[in-house]
Amino acid sequence: MTTKRIVYREWRIPSARYWSILGILSAILGLALLAFALTEHHGHWVTGMNNSVVWGLPHVFAVFLIVAASGAINVASIGSVFGVSIYKPLGRLSGLLAAALLVGGLMVLVLDLGRPERLVVAMTHYNFSSIFAWNILLYTGFLAIVIAYLWTMADRKGQAYNRPAGIAALVWRLALTTGTGSIFGFLVARQAYDAAILGPMFVVMSFAYGLAVFMLVLMVSFDEEGRPLGPRMLARLKNLLALFVLGVLYFILVYHLTNLYTAKDAGVEAWILFGGGFYTFAFWVGWILIGSLAPLGILYHPELGRDWNWIATACALVIFGGLSAMYVVIIGSQAYPMELFPGKTILESGFFDGVNGEHAPYSPSLPELLLGLGGVALALLITAVGVRVLQFLPDSLADDALPPEPCELAEAPATGR
Repeated sequence: MTTKRIVYREWRIPSARYWSILGILSAILGLALLAFALTEHHGHWVTGMNNSVVWGLPHVFAVFLIVAASGAINVASIGSVFGVSIYKPLGRLSGLLAAALLVGGLMVLVLDLGRPERLVVAMTHYNFSSIFAWNILLYTGFLAIVIAYLWTMADRKGQAYNRPAGIAALVWRLALTTGTGSIFGFLVARQAYDAAILGPMFVVMSFAYGLAVFMLVLMVSFDEEGRPLGPRMLARLKNLLALFVLGVLYFILVYHLTNLYTAKDAGVEAWILFGGGFYTFAFWVGWILIGSLAPLGILYHPELGRDWNWIATACALVIFGGLSAMYVVIIGSQAYPMELFPGKTILESGFFDGVNGEHAPYSPSLPELLLGLGGVALALLITAVGVRVLQFLPDSLADDALPPEPCELAEAPATGR
């Protein structure tokens, strides 16, 4: 059986539509830069952060984007490293989106620092006993490897190096996500952070959230231009997404059951799961119900799971659940007071350390929200410009244009587009 050769071409939506998209994204990015200027001029007291919650809403967006970047490159790895030919046409977009998401996340991370200009010191004087220093190398190295990986996919001269570059990208992205999770897992001062399982848990989370972002970008870009996206490809992607979401739920269960079993963590677990107010709501409703169970119900439904619009909705819900997850993990864990002297209660502390029954108040401010959205806008802006000027998108992903896989089970056709 012969198939058509995959042809890549630029994103050719009408110019008016394209420039309006760029204008909206640029406006959001401009507001983010204004929010940064406000915070830089007046100091972080204009945000909702305090002595206890020092990583606020911008870090939620930054870490989510970095984790999603690591997961987005997974689509390319499946095709080139593991030889699953049906995923190979998606490799270029996968690499572009991974680089764009990483740049967007790092922008938020750098601009949220109290002294962003001192990043030069961190990049030139390494403290290798710090996980933060290791992550600077992991982030910059990942970006370089992804660019080289894209070259092997776009240039015939680089095709011989495609699989080695794919293996390097796969190994590096696993190290990157493990390092990002270990930032929290190695912090013994916070009871909810101090867990080695956060490293592999972030790896599985990256699989789910990166694929959800990738699928949504792919579906929107194809729908805007009317390019065919066949049910065979869509079914493979949505089944993979459902599997990754189940993996995240498994790690959530293991993480919290382990903490409930450990006597020293019983307090923080009871607080997060049952008595943490908005953090408990974000965990059960935002992360578990809306971000995990609802998309699983859609993806595994015999009818909704074949519908274009419902699959896109499931991807959006998974992304929302990812942001809720980062909010609970990053901010909720800081809001719970540190237990300095077990069994003792400190009557007064500006840091809420050991204050029995109290947690650090935190309300995200508008500058924080704008800065976080600016990272998202920058990632989408890079992606939009990239697919417009270079050939990242395949011309067609219809069933008859994809590489054949004799052992692949026949999938029912998607409907509702």
